[in-house]
Amino acid sequence: MPGFAVIDFETTGLFAGGNHRVIEVAVVHLSAAGQIEGQWETLINPGRDLGRQDIHSVRAADVMNAPTFAEVAPQLVALLDGRVVVAHNAAFDLRFLLAELARAGYPVTEPVISLCTMQLARDFLAGTGRSLADCCAAYDIDLVGAHRASVDTYATAQLLSNYILGAADLVLWADALDRAAAYRWPTLPVPERPWYARPEFATEQTASAFLERISVRLPEITGPAEHQDYLALLDRCLLDRKLSVHEAQALVQLAEELGLSRHRCELLHGEYFAALARIAWADGVLTTDEMADLVDVANLLDISADARGAALDQPEPTSVVVASAHFELHLGDLVVLTGEMMRPRSDWESELLARGFAPKSAVTKKVTLLVAADPDSLSGKARKARDYGIPIVGEAALARLAGVFPLR
Repeated sequence: MPGFAVIDFETTGLFAGGNHRVIEVAVVHLSAAGQIEGQWETLINPGRDLGRQDIHSVRAADVMNAPTFAEVAPQLVALLDGRVVVAHNAAFDLRFLLAELARAGYPVTEPVISLCTMQLARDFLAGTGRSLADCCAAYDIDLVGAHRASVDTYATAQLLSNYILGAADLVLWADALDRAAAYRWPTLPVPERPWYARPEFATEQTASAFLERISVRLPEITGPAEHQDYLALLDRCLLDRKLSVHEAQALVQLAEELGLSRHRCELLHGEYFAALARIAWADGVLTTDEMADLVDVANLLDISADARGAALDQPEPTSVVVASAHFELHLGDLVVLTGEMMRPRSDWESELLARGFAPKSAVTKKVTLLVAADPDSLSGKARKARDYGIPIVGEAALARLAGVFPLR
């Protein structure tokens, strides 16, 4: 008898029947006697904004190369086949499972054979809270890193194992196991892709990461016009002093299109950083904020320690006027917001209106700036902004550009 398949989904929101989607799934196999037999996990590209990233901690950059639900569905169904599907608050996970299978063209018509460890807690843990953390605490089950599908699933599997071991007789589970063994899932002849687990540690994009993808060309045939085109894109990419995966890819692609070598890009980065330092020193004073700004840019562009030190030392007096070409917001500029931010969107819209800017709900070619909870957002607004060449920044950058300090 196969046993149990414990599952957990991380999602963009709470409503499976609407536009919310699955972004991560994990499965743990448990034998009929409660022994853990194997585990699997994958991120899923939902093709939309990721919702409450402060809860699940999945970034758009993490799912860019992940498979879609339809592409993982064949292996997922194979992992569930013949087993009792188990989850903590199973009603939630089953709603998303059935909704995603239906979107992939494989509706499930018969009720899935399932058990819920939250509901079973009433029998095995009378008086304990309903949350997974409460139930796990009763058995001293480790739950570090909750809201990662693999963590929640493994903890739920351990919880179920304790229920099974604590039951007076395995007959308690026999009916569900028998019905699951006879259950027939839909056949899914969809081309499948390998599962794609969440990275153990979030990594920031740095210059060294994308410079390594730029060709080493010798000889190089470029001129000042190509250099200015690259610097202009670099300025836009560093607008919020972060470098998203989309922006790093855009820099690599432009360098390839312009015929710029990796060495040339390194030189241009040095020129950009030196110009930024001259701007910071233009009034003869380097403030703490300006110093922090230079350090941020130096880290992103992999500027050498010597160049960093020189930038922080006061230069010799000069009569050269340094003009800043940095992006600025002007009165009347159209600004669009996307994603669930720290500050409610309605508050931001009121703030922007009060400061003379024009918040809009849709991205058109007339929009000046898109503000995203995650600058690598996969939302339709973000995709359209990239098509139009509209800068995308995070919430902190909007606060700086709009003159909102501190970010409330």
